[in-house]
Amino acid sequence: MNIFKNLYEYRELLKTSVKKDVRGKYKKSVLGILWSFLNPLLQIAVYALVFPLIAKSDEVNYTVFVCCGLIPWTFFSTAISRASFTMVENGNIIKKVFFPREILPISVVTSEMVNFVISTLIILAFVIGYGLGITKYVILYPLILLIQYILLIGISFFVSSITVYLRDLQHFIGVILQLLFYATPIVYSQNVIPQEFKWIIKYNPMTYIINGFRDIFYYQQMPDMLALIKVLAVSIVLCVVGYLLFSKLQKRFAEEL
Repeated sequence: MNIFKNLYEYRELLKTSVKKDVRGKYKKSVLGILWSFLNPLLQIAVYALVFPLIAKSDEVNYTVFVCCGLIPWTFFSTAISRASFTMVENGNIIKKVFFPREILPISVVTSEMVNFVISTLIILAFVIGYGLGITKYVILYPLILLIQYILLIGISFFVSSITVYLRDLQHFIGVILQLLFYATPIVYSQNVIPQEFKWIIKYNPMTYIINGFRDIFYYQQMPDMLALIKVLAVSIVLCVVGYLLFSKLQKRFAEEL
């Protein structure tokens, strides 16, 4: 329970850190926050135009299909990439000022969640623009978002603490995320995966999260709640174990940084 006590006592610091991160991401940029929309839109355009030429897809409204997978994935990959570097990036502050170190990875994931919520407007625009409309299942959006948020908090505890001692991990994470991108049904349907390779996506938690977002926006049906509950359970375990590891390793953060 110590983590909740720390977060409550330093809630203003966490709030300030998230605000600074969100506002500073596109500071001095001509287009500013519009990049929150332009970046995913450009990626969607590339995959929607190029990928159908490489692998034929039977999905109707393929652009919406890609949109519902790519935007949640961007949240996932960006949060992990940034969390892995956050302790090193804030090394000078860590060595000079006392505060709960876990605030740093949590603030990174939280700020990226804010960007994701903003980017969700793109999904809604595509869903409405392509005539699919919005159904009652959209009310499950906060639940799926919460599950992904908890999963990312757990992973961020691991990568942010280990990177302090093993800087090469930052480079490995980039490669792992690239491989994981193709091991996740983002630009393709999992139905096209050969039976002998389905175990790869079966044990990938992002498969079920992206399927959840697709179900409520694209397929407009009830998502697989049992699968999402399992992912939630795994995410909570990751958070607990990750925080225990983080707490143990943070004792020497100042020395290593």
